[in-house]
Amino acid sequence: MSQPWMDRIPWTLRSVLAGSAGTAALSGAYAVERAARRSPRSTPLDYDDSDVPGRIVVNILHLGQVSEREDRELATALRWSYGSLFGLLHGVMRRRVREPGASVGFAATLLAMTFSLFPLLGRTPPPWRWSRGYVVTCLFTHTAYVAAVGVVDDALRDQS
Repeated sequence: MSQPWMDRIPWTLRSVLAGSAGTAALSGAYAVERAARRSPRSTPLDYDDSDVPGRIVVNILHLGQVSEREDRELATALRWSYGSLFGLLHGVMRRRVREPGASVGFAATLLAMTFSLFPLLGRTPPPWRWSRGYVVTCLFTHTAYVAAVGVVDDALRDQS
């Protein structure tokens, strides 16, 4: 049943909100995995959880030397900005394809970008050389992200 106030929210805003919810789910998935593994916060679980995203920002923006703290802050800012904006991609797909097709296509696009952009921009090894733990974590956290984006985007989507 459609809520009248939701009908006034543009689909773009609903999708960005869904992307933010997905980013929160991804962050929560890292916390769950870290607790299950009893890993210290300083030990990255995969490249997304490492200093690689921060280094990508530093390289793209030509920021020069940054401290470890600034590197972590840049990585967090990058995760929340692209995580929120990727909700728009799901929103576009969802407007054209029903679920679960939109989320499957969205997940495939997201993983293709992750597996190609980290080696290209972050200078990581190619994904077939990533440790099994990194690949499993990447798939687990991104599945949490995609599921949350799909659920929230669909829940907020105009029902008319």
